[in-house]
Amino acid sequence: MPVEGRFTLAAVQAAHVLFDRDGATRKACRLIGEAAAAGATIVAFGESWLPGYPFFVDSTFQPLSWQAMAEYHASAVEVPSPTTDKLCAAAKKGRVDVVIGIVERDTATLGTVYCTLLFIGRDGAILGRHRKLKPTHVERAVWGDGDARGLQAYQRPYARISGLNCWEHNIILPTYALAAQGTQVHVAAWPGREVDPAPAHPDSVWPRQLLLSRAFASQAACYVIAAAGIRLTEHVPDRYRELSTYEHTGESYIIDPRGEVIAGPARGETILLAEGSMEAVLAAKSAVDAAGHYSRPDLLRLVVDRATPRGLSFSPEPVQPIAG
Repeated sequence: MPVEGRFTLAAVQAAHVLFDRDGATRKACRLIGEAAAAGATIVAFGESWLPGYPFFVDSTFQPLSWQAMAEYHASAVEVPSPTTDKLCAAAKKGRVDVVIGIVERDTATLGTVYCTLLFIGRDGAILGRHRKLKPTHVERAVWGDGDARGLQAYQRPYARISGLNCWEHNIILPTYALAAQGTQVHVAAWPGREVDPAPAHPDSVWPRQLLLSRAFASQAACYVIAAAGIRLTEHVPDRYRELSTYEHTGESYIIDPRGEVIAGPARGETILLAEGSMEAVLAAKSAVDAAGHYSRPDLLRLVVDRATPRGLSFSPEPVQPIAG
């Protein structure tokens, strides 16, 4: 009996609407609708796409940097919130699953933001969220460390889906954790290929997002939507333009379960599409099931702690004073 199951993968490659949560939300909803109209089953956006990547932390820190940091925090997204309600409504209207990178504000402290992937189902419900486990290099000045609560694959009608942000694909262990949960369609969210507008050595920038995304596809035997954003100097508000030292130029890809590129690289603002099949997934996994027949659990095992660490808890009863 032939294997059933085909689906359409979409990578949205579009410029960020920096420091403008409402504007970015309107653009995201429009793009979700366009991808749905093009026949997408799942729509993926790049890392921190709403409302954008914190480019300013790469510049020399100065008073203007603190101003940008404060405005960046003010533009962050709470989950749930009116912003996520609009994204959920767009997903429901288009009958598509959506995985979008957001800058998420901690609703407990209101002082920390996370690089988060938000998973939304085609019924308009939030499936879950994944906070970037370890921000990379100077990103640690603006994003907090994530937790493993969202390090999971979600079963959808067409496939089991997962996602990671940018250099999380370099950590190795998250790849295994998701492969062990049988991921079949994975979103690799990137801010975009990093390019110096006036590089001394133009060939010195190597395509990390392509290499790491292809490696994930091969290791987990799954499709990978390597969705990348765009942030050119012209997209940066004038008041912060002196803090912009490089650009993100997109270059999204879609990769099959054997690690081969089937769509991309995308250029400019576009929606990259590719067809996927469960037959291709199962054929690849029959050769490599990293946590199944191609593993040695008697020698190597991974433990994932999904508890969310908190620095504050309240006793259910008032604490009684100690008698003197």
